[in-house]
Amino acid sequence: MLKHRVLHLAIPAALKHFLDIVQILIDMLMVGVLGVAALAAVGLSMQFMMVIQAFMSVYAIGSSALISRYIGSGRRHRASSVVFVGLWVALGGALIVGIAGWSFSSDFFRWMGSSAEVTKLGSGYFGILSLGMGLIFLDTLAYNALSAAGDTRTSLFIKIASAFLNAGLNYLFIFGHGGFEPMGVEGAAYATVSAYGFTVLIYSWLLIKKGGILDIYPIFVRSDFKKMIAIGTPAAVERVIGVASFLLFVMMIASQGTVALAGYQIGLRIEALAFMPGFGFSVAAMVLAGQFIGSKQYDYAYESGILSAKIATLFMGSVGIILVSIPEVLIRFFTQDSVTIDQAALYLRLVGIAQIPLALTFVLSGALRGAGATNLSMRISIGSLWLFRIIPAYVVMKLGGGILGIYIAMTVETFIKGWLFWQVYRQKEWITRTI
Repeated sequence: MLKHRVLHLAIPAALKHFLDIVQILIDMLMVGVLGVAALAAVGLSMQFMMVIQAFMSVYAIGSSALISRYIGSGRRHRASSVVFVGLWVALGGALIVGIAGWSFSSDFFRWMGSSAEVTKLGSGYFGILSLGMGLIFLDTLAYNALSAAGDTRTSLFIKIASAFLNAGLNYLFIFGHGGFEPMGVEGAAYATVSAYGFTVLIYSWLLIKKGGILDIYPIFVRSDFKKMIAIGTPAAVERVIGVASFLLFVMMIASQGTVALAGYQIGLRIEALAFMPGFGFSVAAMVLAGQFIGSKQYDYAYESGILSAKIATLFMGSVGIILVSIPEVLIRFFTQDSVTIDQAALYLRLVGIAQIPLALTFVLSGALRGAGATNLSMRISIGSLWLFRIIPAYVVMKLGGGILGIYIAMTVETFIKGWLFWQVYRQKEWITRTI
């Protein structure tokens, strides 16, 4: 029964994550037809969105932990009131981010050293996304709320429809088909916002109608607001610092030359496919930890994480074997340049070795977040990232260790982080933490 619940949550979540990646790739491919400047503009905008998504953790992770625990304890109305609280937090955050994005989008691109053409295209694209930021924030809230209540399957079907809609609108808006004027990069932004509008409309119907797994109960509980912020803030800090650290790591790689950077970018996109099972089982571990703790079934809370981790390591370990054995076969879908292939293969072989500890990190950190122990997860993630990856990679780079030394530091840190999460998880102190 426990295995069934884990798979029931994890598989749709993993497939939705896959569609998220596919949708981004389709956007980039269609925009790429417009030229390098258009591609760079959209690519930089995605980097800005990574930072914004990290801030969304305040209400996304906070609401998930509370909803799953209330669902587990049988307090469905209280879980529904958390959605209402999250609604106001999401709208407030979207208003601030949207105004900042609309007002300073050009400055963002100039600060990144973009050319005049990229700045013009990017500010237009990101400015439109900023106007639709409320829809983006609400989509994140609704997805996390339904997942925390135990329903990841509905979100998968919504995502399938949304992805098709986004691709179709891209075709119409970017290139000017179906009676529309060609809008170029801005057309891609309008298509994205429209797709988010569609998902929010469906989610709203699901959450407003009575009798579903979860709805909106219009009562603002101040204690839930405080708990949401207390749980979500460490998760947001962890992700913001993680994004910033990721950019520093990319800068180190870029210092090794254009070919090294190109190989890394290709390898990263291929590795993203390996993240799918890890992401799915992370969601399962997070939801089940909260629900079982809410119902005071502490042994099940622990075992659900162990089972999720076992299945995730099986899947990601299998992918790791492929990444180590035949990375060149995968890389040739992206480039035929032999030097770039060698660089990307080096990256994929090293990350392939570390897929099992990476799976542990995904799943066990998800369980900690579901239990509300986001502060603990933050300390492990940030401490490991800086002490065992960023600083060692910088030292290796300065000592002339090259790209191989930087990747070795990355791989070693992944093993250390996985071990740290396992040590903390098996002590079980996170289970009895109050939120």
